[in-house]
Amino acid sequence: MGRTVARLAAADASFQIIAGLDRSAAGQAPPEVPSLIDPAGAAAQLEAADVVIDFSAPEFLQELLDAVAPIADPPAVVVGTTGLGPEEQEKLQAASARGAVLTAANFSVGVNLLLVLAERATTALGAEFDVEIVETHHRRKEDAPSGTALALGEAVAAARGVELDAVRRDGRSGRPGARRAEEIGFHALRGGDVVGDHHVHFIGDLERVELVHRASDRALFAAGALRAARWIAGREPGRYSMRDVLGL
Repeated sequence: MGRTVARLAAADASFQIIAGLDRSAAGQAPPEVPSLIDPAGAAAQLEAADVVIDFSAPEFLQELLDAVAPIADPPAVVVGTTGLGPEEQEKLQAASARGAVLTAANFSVGVNLLLVLAERATTALGAEFDVEIVETHHRRKEDAPSGTALALGEAVAAARGVELDAVRRDGRSGRPGARRAEEIGFHALRGGDVVGDHHVHFIGDLERVELVHRASDRALFAAGALRAARWIAGREPGRYSMRDVLGL
């Protein structure tokens, strides 16, 4: 994803790439990006940047946030890294007190619209409709359910006024018993080279409603991250989301 961001940014005259770091290749940045070998020693590059975009892993995000922390006028930070725990969230919150921070489980414009639609559908249809979320990804994806599926579950849970962890159900096997009315079910399919499909099923006794998003090219996520970077540059300190970027 970082390489795709770099490729699209290099082709966009509104961006100037200052430096980059590739976590998967011993610190070597893509050919079109000046290498930022060590985040801890990258003060000059970070100070010169308006925005830093991170698609890495929780431990590398922590290094980045530690490097940004001492900067008097820190760059905005756009985070596409998922699987963040309490420690990363705490660092993000601290960073947002001094600079603009935007996090998103998915930078797709369509997915972020889907999140809003899921909330509104939950409110309109009511508790009589059961909600099941099905996601499909390529065979190499290691985590399940996807971060986007969980974000959709959070949207449904928020509309119902409950905590997702209290009503979440991951798959079914054997004799799990009758479905509880308040459950939000998750199901993960893996195979082939599927970029990402997400279905939110609202299942009632007399009718069904389905919300669907299909991604056909990973470049759409990079394009969304660049849109977020363009929007957040120069913003006041605080936490932001793609909903802010899209006016949703």
